[in-house]
Amino acid sequence: MTKFLLVLHVLVAIVAVGPVTVAASMFPPSARRALAEPDNPRATETVRLLHRICRVYAGLGIAVPVLGMATALSMGVLYDTWLIVSMVLTGIAAAVLLALVLPRQEEIIEAVEAGAAKAPEAAEAPGAAGTSAAGASTASAASVVVAVDPRVTVRLAMFTGIFNLLWATVTILMIVRPGSTTGA
Repeated sequence: MTKFLLVLHVLVAIVAVGPVTVAASMFPPSARRALAEPDNPRATETVRLLHRICRVYAGLGIAVPVLGMATALSMGVLYDTWLIVSMVLTGIAAAVLLALVLPRQEEIIEAVEAGAAKAPEAAEAPGAAGTSAAGASTASAASVVVAVDPRVTVRLAMFTGIFNLLWATVTILMIVRPGSTTGA
């Protein structure tokens, strides 16, 4: 049963986490292209597709730690330091993806769909940073302005890189298993 769980855990990790790391890494340059070419439907569709891949496979990725815990329990290593560190890093990676990567991708998609040409108009409008003359919130107009700023895609690339480094570290820990007595 242990080998079956281990194989399933590894396969799900490859199939679920792999596409997220690749699609998330491709998103920032694709977003810059889509923002620079607002009339290019292919650029817009590429950004939407990459975000959809990230969202869907992030959901499937929940199975990775579940299967990992079952495998660790079966192997008797649930309380080994290398595994606890891996679980903490996995939690941090999930938090980075859910709190920093996916929401910024959504903001950029909104900006791409609104059209980069509308962003300068929103920035010049009175009260664009918070409320309009009528007192209504214009946060969406402000987010369009922020999302068009190239620094947003650079920050997104940084958060994506952190996410990828966390997963690379977890992968290394899973292979090397420092201090493990179960062999490696």
